Amino acid sequence: MQGNFFAGVRHLLVGFKLLGKPGIRAFVLIPLGINALLFMVSVYVLSHYFGIWMGQLLGWLPNWLSFIESILWILFAILVLVVVAFTFTILANFIAAPFNGFLAEAVERHLTGRVAHSSERSLMAEIGRSLAREWLKMRYYLPRLLALVVLSFIPVVNSVSPLLWALFSMWMMALQYLDYPMDNNAIEFAEMRKLLAARRLTTMGYGGSVLIATMVPVVNWFVMPSAVAGATALWLKDYQKPL
Repeated sequence: MQGNFFAGVRHLLVGFKLLGKPGIRAFVLIPLGINALLFMVSVYVLSHYFGIWMGQLLGWLPNWLSFIESILWILFAILVLVVVAFTFTILANFIAAPFNGFLAEAVERHLTGRVAHSSERSLMAEIGRSLAREWLKMRYYLPRLLALVVLSFIPVVNSVSPLLWALFSMWMMALQYLDYPMDNNAIEFAEMRKLLAARRLTTMGYGGSVLIATMVPVVNWFVMPSAVAGATALWLKDYQKPL
């Protein structure tokens, strides 16, 4: 496989460092605020409804199955966390997509002195274009997610499903954030996937670092803008060069 895994990992740290640079800070505030607000809402919903959902689940069980209550608590907690995490990520990216596009543009301007597209483009035009691009990502993502869910219930095959879930999550994290600078530079969605696949080690290193960062408390509040900034720097450094 082509690419450099650790170059991908390193660029998330580059993204964190870029957030405080002049000309970039102003574009960080809105994605950061959206991320923080949705995170607090998801935590509130989870803490408010979890006990209710768990009570309803246990209420459906016959008395002779009461011994598995503790196991069900663990499994149900994991399921709810996964669902909330996916919902949170999808909502955050949909809402923040236009602002992430402007952030990627600001990072590219800071690093190169040029802009990827006309800075006169209106916010409404950016919202329409960005949401259309997010819809393309959703159409790519959902069928593969469903296939993984099905595989997770197939005997023998499901023994490797955790690895498949991890690899798929790494790929999708990289695709999600590298898309912003590439979209700004008029790279079509299909072409972007080819570029990411051509440097698969770099892609998976970046996606893996973002995935791990989303699991770290407090740090995960800053992951979205940092991932956009780091992806832009990575796009400029690695993905524009011929193999």
